[in-house]
Amino acid sequence: MTKWFSAPQSIVLARITSLAQATFSAAIAFNLSMHPSLAGDPFRTSNPHEIGDKTEAAFKAVFQKGNYPEAENYLKQALASEPNEPLAYAMRASLAYTNKDLTTLATYSTKTLETGQKLIATDPLRGNLYTAVGKFFEGAVIITRDGAGGAGQALGKLREVYEYLDKAEAISANDPELNLIKGYMDLLLAVNLPFTNPDEAIQGLEKSAAPQYLVDRGIAIAYRDLKNYPQALDYVNRALKATADNPEVYYLKAQILHEQGKKENSRQLIQDAIANFDKALSKKSQLPADLVKQIEGERSRANNTLKNLG
Repeated sequence: MTKWFSAPQSIVLARITSLAQATFSAAIAFNLSMHPSLAGDPFRTSNPHEIGDKTEAAFKAVFQKGNYPEAENYLKQALASEPNEPLAYAMRASLAYTNKDLTTLATYSTKTLETGQKLIATDPLRGNLYTAVGKFFEGAVIITRDGAGGAGQALGKLREVYEYLDKAEAISANDPELNLIKGYMDLLLAVNLPFTNPDEAIQGLEKSAAPQYLVDRGIAIAYRDLKNYPQALDYVNRALKATADNPEVYYLKAQILHEQGKKENSRQLIQDAIANFDKALSKKSQLPADLVKQIEGERSRANNTLKNLG
C-alpha cells in the first residue's frame, strides 16, 4: 500500500490534484450499477449501508447522466436533509474542484473529513474510508493553493490517506465502495509512477470494486494513459453499455480514438473520434463550462489531425 512513498516528492505530489479529481469527478468518476440499489446505496446490491436518497440522486445525476446542474440541485437537498453522509460533502468538494473554486473545495474537504470521522463510531468501514477521502482533498487544497511550498504538508496528508484506507481494508477488504475509491488511487499512481505495476492495480480494481461499468471506465482511462488504445477502447465500450447517456464517457472514447488514430495514421479512427466529441458536446448544457471548453479544444485538434492526414 505505501511502497510508492519512496518516490521523489515532486513526482508523487504532482499527481495529488489530478488524483483528487479522478477519484470523485469526471477524470476519475462514479456511476451507478444497473441493478436496483438498496437503502440509497449505489455500491452494494446486498448488505447495503444507509447513504441517503438525495445523495444517491445526486450521484446518479453526475455519474450516470453527466448532468451537473441536476446534481447541484440534489446536493443542496442532500446537504440539508442528510447532513451526516460524507459522500454528499465529497461530491460537493469534487464539483468545486471541477469549477476551480478553491474556497468551496477547502470548505467541503473539511466537512468530508469531519463527517467521516464522526461516522467511524457507527459505520467504521465508511467512516475510515471518508476520513481518508477528506485527507486526500485537503492535500489537493494545499498543493493547489501553495504549489511546491506545500509539498511536505501535502505528502503528509497523502500518508494519512493510506493509513485510513488500511483501517477500512482491515474491516472489509472486499467492500466494493472501498475498492472503487482505493482502486482508482492505486491505478493512477501505478500508471504515473515508473516503478509500480499497473497490471496489479488493474487486477485489484477488477477483483472487488463495483459497479462494474465504473471499474471499466477507470481501466479505460488507465489503458489510455498507458497508450494501449485497443484495450482502452474495449473497456470504454463496456462502460458505454451501461452509461450510454453520459457525455463524459463519449468524451473519453473520443480521446482514445484520437490517440489511436494518430498512432496508426487512420482517417477513419480520427473521424470516429470527432463523432464522439460531437456526441459529448451535444449535451454541453449539462457540463461545466471549463470542461466544455476542454472538449471543444480537443475536437478542434482532432479536426486538425484529420486535415494533416490529407
